[in-house]
Amino acid sequence: MSRAAIPGLPSRHPIGGQLPALYADDDFAQRFTAGLDTVLAPVFAVLDNLHAYLDPRVAPPDFLAWLASWVGATDDPRWPVERRREAVVRAVELHRRRGTRRGLVEALRLALGVRAEVTGDGDAVWSSTPGADLPPEPPAEVLVRVWPDPGSLADPARVNEVVRAMCPVHTVCRVELLPGPPPTDEER
Repeated sequence: MSRAAIPGLPSRHPIGGQLPALYADDDFAQRFTAGLDTVLAPVFAVLDNLHAYLDPRVAPPDFLAWLASWVGATDDPRWPVERRREAVVRAVELHRRRGTRRGLVEALRLALGVRAEVTGDGDAVWSSTPGADLPPEPPAEVLVRVWPDPGSLADPARVNEVVRAMCPVHTVCRVELLPGPPPTDEER
């Protein structure tokens, strides 16, 4: 979408009407300022609606990438517009939950439209003794089970990309793509 000269868009603040009386009947001055009005009308339209441009729920779709860059949200032009809007709206919340189970599940749902289950905690170990030997490698790993909605497929590369971005660096994450939801405790 272009916000440049839009044919037929009237200016809310025509320059010709604001000129001194000397130029009110001057045909050249009125035509010249009408040309400027054509150029300035889209600018005034954007400024009059600036609050809508800054609200991802109603911003023009081509403006979402810019808003996403402001808040560090993932913006993929291949996503439906509503998913892109939700990614921008929920960016701060997802950043706050980054590295947590809930954050990973929400990021996968938002980015790829898949459901996920995260088990394990990735065990972090540390030492309070200065100069001590490094602690042994943590024994646990994080298991991320992902399944798409019925009738759709999940791209393994994209799933791994989101998991790598959202898991803490010190954890070992293993991803399983399942054809359907894991069995519940009653089904086991």
